[in-house]
Amino acid sequence: MTVFVDTSALYALLDSNDPAHPDAAAFFARDGRREKLQTTSYVVLESAALVHRRLGSDSVRALLTDLIAPIEVVWVDEETHRAGVRSFLAALSAHASLVDHVSFVVMRSNGIFRAFSYDDDFVRAGFELAQASRGA
Repeated sequence: MTVFVDTSALYALLDSNDPAHPDAAAFFARDGRREKLQTTSYVVLESAALVHRRLGSDSVRALLTDLIAPIEVVWVDEETHRAGVRSFLAALSAHASLVDHVSFVVMRSNGIFRAFSYDDDFVRAGFELAQASRGA
C-alpha cells in the first residue's frame, strides 16, 4: 500500500526537538521500509524551504540527499496544479495550504488513502493519518 509523505512528517524526522519526532522516527524506521512512500515536487520544495530556514544547511542537505531518496516524487504538472488551485480557492476559509490541496489531488488520483503527516487537514480532507502512534 502506498503512503503519501507530507512536509510535517519530513520536518519531524529531521528536527529532534519537534514533538512529533519520536513518532515520526518510529514510523519511518518500521513502515518506511515496507510501505511504498510517495510525495510531490511541491512537498519537496515546501519542505526544503522550511528545513533550510529553521534547521540550516546540513539538515536541508540531509533532506534532499538522504531522506527523499527512498520516496517516489511525483512531479506536479500543469493539470494537477490547476486542479489544486481550484480546490484551494473553493476552500479558502479552511486552513489547508495550496501545497496540501495539490497533495489531496495527487492522493485521490493515485488511490492513496493514508498520509504520513501530522497535519489534521489531511483528516479533514478524508484521509487517514499513518503514524506510529496510530498503529501505522
